[in-house]
Amino acid sequence: MLSTISEMLSFTFIQRAIIVGVAVSICSALLGVSLVLKRYSMIGDGLSHVGFGILAISTAFGLSSPLYIAIPGVAIFAIILLKIGNNGKIKSDSAIALLSSSALAIGVAVTSLTTGMNTDVCNFMFGSILAMNAEDVILSVLISIFVLVIFIVFYRKLFIMTFDEEFATAIGLNTERYKNLIAILTAITIVIGMRMMGTLLISSIIIFPALTAMRIFKNFKKVVIHSGIISVSSFLIGLYLSYIYNISTGATIVLVNLVFFIVFWLLDKIIYE
Repeated sequence: MLSTISEMLSFTFIQRAIIVGVAVSICSALLGVSLVLKRYSMIGDGLSHVGFGILAISTAFGLSSPLYIAIPGVAIFAIILLKIGNNGKIKSDSAIALLSSSALAIGVAVTSLTTGMNTDVCNFMFGSILAMNAEDVILSVLISIFVLVIFIVFYRKLFIMTFDEEFATAIGLNTERYKNLIAILTAITIVIGMRMMGTLLISSIIIFPALTAMRIFKNFKKVVIHSGIISVSSFLIGLYLSYIYNISTGATIVLVNLVFFIVFWLLDKIIYE
């Protein structure tokens, strides 16, 4: 096992994958707790489709750094989703389906008319640890640090808003602002994680760790901490197994997350029932 790990670490693309994967895993797990508790779980899936559309279009037009376009673009879409969902005329799940499917269709259509489904576009859809270059790693790490700092600074206010929005409003918190903050942080986390996990799987690493931690831990702080631990552990184990068995990295990470969820679910049944 140690020799295999040593062999893995000798490859530059594995080193890049670990750096980005750990950073994204921590950010997605922290944000996932609030998203699950606020019942915004599907926003991650919707934003990943929007991200694919923007990245695919950027690639089709030959932009060298599509992430710089996708991050603000997906963040804007995240705010739009919340606005549409809150206006009462269209439910949030319908708004997500409307915008995400439209963005995905536009991305596929533009790609078909220009470059076709090339390697870069397939990497956005299914993920690839080979897709990340040094610039992507630096950008991903800087953004992850930004997300973590913002989450820590506003932790108390996010906690209050997550559990009791009416109380948060009563004490003077601008709940709309913090909803937008969560949506924006989720959007940029999804974009930087898509290069590795792909559009189809990125939302799973936001939802799974939070749901898993909630099976055992009932305190918000403990759920946040253990969600991060589960997320990073799932990523590292998944990366190791994908290397050994030559399986898709994103799919393996999700499957490891599923195993963690089943184990914690069984423990929950044993401990609390």
